[in-house]
Amino acid sequence: MSTLLKFVSEYCKTWEKSGRDSFVKLLTQCIKDEGKSPLFTKSGKLSGLSQSIYDLLLCALKGYLKKDAVISVLREVSMLHADMPSILLDVVCVIDAETSLNVQSEERSVFCYLVRELESFMSDKLLKERLEIETLQDVGTLKNKIFYTKFIKIKTKLYYKQRKFNLFREESEGYAKLIVELNQEISEDTDWKTILEIIQSLIGCFNLDPNRVLDIILESFEARPHLDNLFVTLIKNYMCDPQVISEVLGFKLSNMEVLDTYKEPPNLITIIALLLQHQVIALDDIYRWLRPDDLIMAKEADKELKLVQEYIRKLNIVSTKGPPANGANDFIEDKADPQEYWANQKLVLSEALLRVCAWREFSALFSRLQVSAMPARPAKALCEMLHAVVEPLYRSQCRVAPKIIGTPIPPLKSNLAPKACKTFEDMKDVVIPALILLGPALHHDPILMYKIIRILRTSRSVKGDPLQHEALTVLDAAILPALTLMEGNCCMAEEVYTLLKLYSYQCRYCLYARWKNESGEKIPALMRVRGNSLQRIKHIMKRVSKENIKPQGRLIGKLSHAAPAFLFDYMLLQIQTYDNLIGPVVESLKYLTSLSLDVLGYCLVEVLSSKGSASGAAHPPWLQALAAFAGAAYKKHNIELTGLLQFVADRLKAQQSQDLLILKEIVQKMAGIEAAEEMTPEQLDAMAGGELLKGEAGYFSQVRNTRRSSARLKDAVVGNNLDIALCILSAQQRHCCVWKDSGEENTNEVGGSQLKVVGRLADQCQDALVQLGTFLASSHAPDEYAARLPPLPELLRDYHVDADVAFFLHRPVLAQKIAAKVESLRKSSDSKSDSQEKSIERYNVASKEALEPIVISITPLLPTRVWEDISPEFYVTFWSLSMYDLRVPVESYAREIDRLKTAAASAARDTSQGTKGKKEQERFNTLIEKLQEERRRQEEHVSRVHGRLSRECSGWFPARAAKSAKNETVTRLMQLCLFPRCVFTATDALYCAQFVHTVHALKTPNFSTLLCYDRLFCDITYSVMSCTEGEAARYGRFLCRVLGTAMRWHADRAAFHAECAHYPGFVTKYRVSNQFTEANDHVGYENYRHVCHKWHYKITKAMVVCLDSGDYVQIRNALIVLIKILPHFPVLAKLAQIIERKIEKVKEEEKNQRPDLYVLATGYSGQLRNKVPNMMKESDFHQVVDQHKASGVAQAATVKEETNSKQQETVASPVQATESEKKESKSSDRRRDESDRDKETKRESRSSLKERNKEELRSKDKSPRERSHREERYLEAISPPHDHRHPSDDVDRDVKRRKVESSSNGKGSKEIEERSPEKEKRKTKLRGDERKERKMSRKRDRVEDSSLLEQKRRRDEQKVVIKMPSHQNGSQEDHHYEKYHKREKSPFRDRSHEEPRDKHRRSNESKIRR
Repeated sequence: MSTLLKFVSEYCKTWEKSGRDSFVKLLTQCIKDEGKSPLFTKSGKLSGLSQSIYDLLLCALKGYLKKDAVISVLREVSMLHADMPSILLDVVCVIDAETSLNVQSEERSVFCYLVRELESFMSDKLLKERLEIETLQDVGTLKNKIFYTKFIKIKTKLYYKQRKFNLFREESEGYAKLIVELNQEISEDTDWKTILEIIQSLIGCFNLDPNRVLDIILESFEARPHLDNLFVTLIKNYMCDPQVISEVLGFKLSNMEVLDTYKEPPNLITIIALLLQHQVIALDDIYRWLRPDDLIMAKEADKELKLVQEYIRKLNIVSTKGPPANGANDFIEDKADPQEYWANQKLVLSEALLRVCAWREFSALFSRLQVSAMPARPAKALCEMLHAVVEPLYRSQCRVAPKIIGTPIPPLKSNLAPKACKTFEDMKDVVIPALILLGPALHHDPILMYKIIRILRTSRSVKGDPLQHEALTVLDAAILPALTLMEGNCCMAEEVYTLLKLYSYQCRYCLYARWKNESGEKIPALMRVRGNSLQRIKHIMKRVSKENIKPQGRLIGKLSHAAPAFLFDYMLLQIQTYDNLIGPVVESLKYLTSLSLDVLGYCLVEVLSSKGSASGAAHPPWLQALAAFAGAAYKKHNIELTGLLQFVADRLKAQQSQDLLILKEIVQKMAGIEAAEEMTPEQLDAMAGGELLKGEAGYFSQVRNTRRSSARLKDAVVGNNLDIALCILSAQQRHCCVWKDSGEENTNEVGGSQLKVVGRLADQCQDALVQLGTFLASSHAPDEYAARLPPLPELLRDYHVDADVAFFLHRPVLAQKIAAKVESLRKSSDSKSDSQEKSIERYNVASKEALEPIVISITPLLPTRVWEDISPEFYVTFWSLSMYDLRVPVESYAREIDRLKTAAASAARDTSQGTKGKKEQERFNTLIEKLQEERRRQEEHVSRVHGRLSRECSGWFPARAAKSAKNETVTRLMQLCLFPRCVFTATDALYCAQFVHTVHALKTPNFSTLLCYDRLFCDITYSVMSCTEGEAARYGRFLCRVLGTAMRWHADRAAFHAECAHYPGFVTKYRVSNQFTEANDHVGYENYRHVCHKWHYKITKAMVVCLDSGDYVQIRNALIVLIKILPHFPVLAKLAQIIERKIEKVKEEEKNQRPDLYVLATGYSGQLRNKVPNMMKESDFHQVVDQHKASGVAQAATVKEETNSKQQETVASPVQATESEKKESKSSDRRRDESDRDKETKRESRSSLKERNKEELRSKDKSPRERSHREERYLEAISPPHDHRHPSDDVDRDVKRRKVESSSNGKGSKEIEERSPEKEKRKTKLRGDERKERKMSRKRDRVEDSSLLEQKRRRDEQKVVIKMPSHQNGSQEDHHYEKYHKREKSPFRDRSHEEPRDKHRRSNESKIRR
């Protein structure tokens, strides 16, 4: 259209003036050379002549130019060149096609006019040749209709009428001569040209039909197919049209008879294969003549698949008729009918193509066939061809041994056969595609399968592995599916694994997944094997037990050789349901091949991943069963661990910590490291010893036979860089699981169940972390472990790991650094004699050098105010030491040595075992020697550590104000050191208690042991309720050990005086002193017993708060702590009764609601009842006057803090101390006699009043509500005053408020009963009695105060007379009594607001002394 517009603008508008001449000039320029076509220029490009003529004619049709003007131009142009008429008619034909669409249009009429005018100067013959008949009729060139009729008849005769031969005129003599010529004695050397000339002469002479002659030639070729070179060339030159040859062959195929006696493909099929191989005919031409049709073959394949699917479906149906009588029934496939195969000409042709080595034509044909797997005969033929193809490569690269020659395979005879492979790269052309096409049918030739595996394995060892991806494809498509179809070929399974193990577990597991889930569900043959295996394994698993492991295990092994994945799915399903099968199944796995064990590892990971996150329980039963099975199986059998460990790591990265249970079981079984929290005290003591003592007496099971499994676990963890990663992930997940929001919250869950799950997950992370960290520290070489571990500051700062985990991982490294430095210093020293002092000195130097970088790096990580209360050196020392450094478990060593001696003696007496008994005796004696040597080394080490600590302890706690030195120091100690570590492990809990005792025993300055214990026992409510189940148990162990130390001092006056009396930890008053006569004031023995009494009541109140809370976690943790501290609490009968009643209440409320709490409470209740006969009375526990007197005495042990910002008191000389002790004992005896006389008089005067009170109490005991109110008043009486109430007292108020609220939520009948008038009268009477009792108690207090003032006055008079010079305030005992027993405030609170009053009191006392 653009050219038309241009033509109109350039020529049409000025046609009369200059347009015509310009157009003719343009055409004349295109025609310059008569010898060349005017359509092209000299450069070979189009000249545009046709386009110009087309635009001219189009302008005439559309009316832009006159018709006559156009005709005149065309007449002039046609004479310019000889080709112009032809070019002009080509353009006219194009316009004819465009205008013929609408014959009635104006343009068509104009076109016909122009054509008629062209006849005047163009040849009539040329017009009739170029234009259509319809156009010639429209123009009028053809004026009669006879021409058109004649044209149709000629066309029909040419194209549609079939030629007829006179068959009866053919002479049979010609065919006879032809048959004789073709069937004479000819060979490959016969000239085909001669035969062709004879055939052609016979056809001409006897007038033979060429197609029938072709049929006779093919018959002769069919009789002698071995002369393929002669006949193929003859046929190719005789008949050049392959379509005709295909039609003749198709006719012969349609009439071919199918026999059952065929052993090879029929000769007709063979010659078709040869003709296809030599490309005489095409596959597309002959394929449509082959039968059956593709649709029929597709229906047969679909029918076979549905039949197998129906069989597998029936296997999963539970029969109500009971098990079959004769055991498992396999799927029996109908025997294939031979005639059915020979009737399938497509499959027979496939075999024939392989027989003649036509690989390319076979692959093209078989890719069209609708079959599920290659039939046996074509598969065997293909295997025979592949044998010859891979023979040179196999002989040169993969021979088993030089002397093992084997049967040589001759090369292929055909020149068109695939070339033999000489390099690994040659395998990619034919062998690899053939194996993929062969698929599971490779099982028909195990020898070829061996060769292929060995070739691929050798290629894997070559640099670059030229067949890496091809090998994986062959494994996936052919080798593994073929292994399934082999009947229990364990040798082949082992050979396959020798190739598979060269690949990573990711590649192997991917192959196993496709083998199990894709190939096994699409190929009917594999599905049949799967169904049969499933039927048999169900039959076997019903009969597996400990008594028949060997026969049943052999059956399992035989089944697993071929199809392991299907079996293990069912076995793991049974194990999840029946965990008692774990032992027998693990034992039966010894009959499995390496491939089967590796597939078992994959199946285990697949089952775990398919289950997803366990909701509703931290340790669901199925996960516990799988974890136990994994630990036992991986320990006993050599299964690769990498996949399972990486799965656990990936789950941790996804914040799913349930699968850590598997890691715990594996580490426990393979490394012998247990995560048992319920350890006996003897085991815990043994855990403080060396590695040998831990192994012999620390664990529940003996750590034996774990050397190999431990090495395998180490290789798996370290080889994939999972050692530190798993530790860090476990530590991070320990906190993530607490704050993670549960995806699906079940509204029907019992209250507290979600907290229970979260707590158990946190404990699981903790146990796995401790297990793995202990294993890594014990299995690695020190230098290797230190190199793999990130630096300590990096762990704390970059990985967001807490100090307890970071130091737990680094503690072995620090100990090794110190030991190495000590050894280097010892070797560098010149002295021959090595004294204890020098050893301690070397240890101090080594410790300082090793820990100094840690101290420097730790300091910036915590706020500066922290280091004002405790020093960084103390912080690092606390976290870097362990129980092994502080105490030697002498009893554990002695107990274990005695046990071994007894075992050695019994082995020596037992003569029935012969040499075995002697070996056992020698082993026991060796262990005894090793234990003794280990104890000696630990004793030396502990002495060095104590020497170092005694030198460093002076700088642990900076000297600040007295209040801060005690309160803030203890706060920092508990927050940063004691509590984080005491809940880490059970051993760490004992370490914390031992470390506090060590700090006390070292007489560490500015550290108050008494205040530390007071804070530990008085503030346990929130600590208990914030623990998980495992942390509560460890916290209980810590409290038990600390309470045991406190009660040991409470029970033994001599032990108290020896370990506490003059220690800084029991100083209760800091005074401004001079350098000559000042001494520290310490807590006396009776005073300490009062404080212990208070601690017991504080613990009781905390436990009551938790037990009455109704919260699951608080009740559970309180019960766990009570069980752990049972050896030392409760010891008072009254407190035991209170706790017992609370326990009974918990049992009654939780019996049907939360059975686990009921079981805990029942267990504790029974243990508590057994302890009741050994309970103490309050008067035996400490000195008691009466109830209110007891309250005053319990609060009498106060700590006066009179500090100066720059001075502190000094300790008196030893001589003065001994004199003061003698005077103290005399004065204490006198005072004790006076107090005893006063008590007797008071008891007599108030006996009648006590009797009346007892009667009232007995009447009140009848009401449980009144008894509970009385218990609360009793606990309130012994607590501190309201002005100095501790935060735990606020908890008491909360408890009372909750009690009131819970009482308001009772049953309706109970509310009605409470609102009755009788109840109201009883309540008013009870309140009146309580007011009377309080009034009487105030009177008794006034009487007691007056008696105390009288005693004070007498003592002051005695002091003035005696004038003891040993202390500036009088005798030591009088000073203690004056400063402790007379005060009624707790010494464990901040008393800064009472300092002016204390100063005033001291001034009055000085006046009295003067």
